[in-house]
Amino acid sequence: MYRERPSRLSGAVVWRNAPSAGGVGRVLPDGCMDLLWNDGRLLVAGPDTRAYVTQGSGDVWVGVRFYPGTAPALLGVPAHELRDRRVELDDLWPADDVRRLTARMNAAGDPERALEELALRLAADSDPPDALLRHLVAALDSGRPVGATADELGLGARQLHRRSLAAFGYGPKTLARVLRLQRALGLARDGVPYAETAVRAGFADQAHLARDVKELAGVPLGRLLG
Repeated sequence: MYRERPSRLSGAVVWRNAPSAGGVGRVLPDGCMDLLWNDGRLLVAGPDTRAYVTQGSGDVWVGVRFYPGTAPALLGVPAHELRDRRVELDDLWPADDVRRLTARMNAAGDPERALEELALRLAADSDPPDALLRHLVAALDSGRPVGATADELGLGARQLHRRSLAAFGYGPKTLARVLRLQRALGLARDGVPYAETAVRAGFADQAHLARDVKELAGVPLGRLLG
């Protein structure tokens, strides 16, 4: 069973998942990175460019999903170094620090709250999120073209690409594609017909929507929603 709630950390989401043993899960690209706790371990989920397929073991997973582009500053690692990866936190931070944090997490009666508190402490010890990156995410999520968005933000194409790699793990065109996928899934889950979903989400047509879903999610749209 999966559940989530808004975090006290701006733009973040706290979630808990207890997948049934033997079940197959599919984590879709969303432009985000997550801080994870599972089976006494702290991990980081990097930004995905394709569906991350999981095999359910019955273990409980707890996570904080950060707003796109904000996690690298909190974790101290560029997003592109973690692209399509799940890594132990002690691969990124000093082992002694991670052992102390892990012991605190394992002793907590409420791991969701404990992980959220850790995320809040990281944010308090970091510089504020780059407002330009939030503007970039908002513009691309509204369907604005990458070139026009770069001009509006006063950035050249190379500079925008470089900053996007560090913040999101990939370039702005990939980010726009991932956000468009998420828009389409939201519409389709609400019962909007596929052809209308394609137009409203910013695809050329329904065939374009079908191709992108298959490439990014690994399965057809109907199977994904089912």
